[in-house]
Amino acid sequence: MLETPVAFMVFNRPQCTRRVFEAIRQARPPRLFVVGDGPRPGHPQDASRVEAVRAIVAQNIDWPCVVRTDYAEKNLGCARRISSGLNWVFAKEEEAIILEDDCLPDPSFFRFCAELLARYRDDTRVAQIAGSSFQESVREDAPSYYFSRYPHCWGWATWRRAWRLYDHSMQAWQRERRGVWLAEHITDEDERKYWRKRFDQTLRGKMDSWAYRWTAAIWREGCVGVQPYHNLVSNIGMGADATHTEGFDVGLLPASSMRFPLVHPEGLMRDEAADDRTSRRVFRLPPLSLRIRHRLWKIFGQ
Repeated sequence: MLETPVAFMVFNRPQCTRRVFEAIRQARPPRLFVVGDGPRPGHPQDASRVEAVRAIVAQNIDWPCVVRTDYAEKNLGCARRISSGLNWVFAKEEEAIILEDDCLPDPSFFRFCAELLARYRDDTRVAQIAGSSFQESVREDAPSYYFSRYPHCWGWATWRRAWRLYDHSMQAWQRERRGVWLAEHITDEDERKYWRKRFDQTLRGKMDSWAYRWTAAIWREGCVGVQPYHNLVSNIGMGADATHTEGFDVGLLPASSMRFPLVHPEGLMRDEAADDRTSRRVFRLPPLSLRIRHRLWKIFGQ
């Protein structure tokens, strides 16, 4: 029986929402926090889609559950809606499992998060638990998870004490963006270019992302996150409706089940080899030919 509350972030995608909500329904959390953004101006279909999404939750709670909703009347945008929603959740809860409407978890994801939230509850070196993973090959004797610099957020969990680190204004990056701070975390030059570009775009408001703000905050504090070696969450929201992942298929990894009891790492040391595999697959700027193809996809939709 799951005892950890779940925070569910929704917007205007009924099909994705229905599939992820069904996974939450099967897990039967005792408390469910639903955070929803409002319709966007200039998008006439948003109002009906937003209403349909909220109805999925309202009409399908069939287990003992305290449901709280925080629905915006007007559109706040991805960064402000999710960050303000999590502020609301953690004003009420010490810890929570967090799912967005396009993050479809394997059933074992919930137990994985709950057990590790309890294990690292008081260890301030650990900022979050992730369900997603980009490891394609793992040795047979590997533990269940590893420690990583990357705070993946396609299905994750954290504590109030860690979320307090979140800084929407990115003041630390504003102060230190021209210093050596980033190089202390990222040694690969191509990857540094990736993060510098993303942090700068977020700071200037050109990228509506709370996740890059979260990454900058926990790196500044020297924290790590937990990642499973095998992926537990699939992103089912790739495509034209996506906010940040349109045209990419990096998240389309099949979700598998976690084996229990968990096998824990011997110490709290970051797995540099695993992080390097993630870096090469996700966080280094793609070659020019792929960037051109992506730009054409955005223009022509194919």
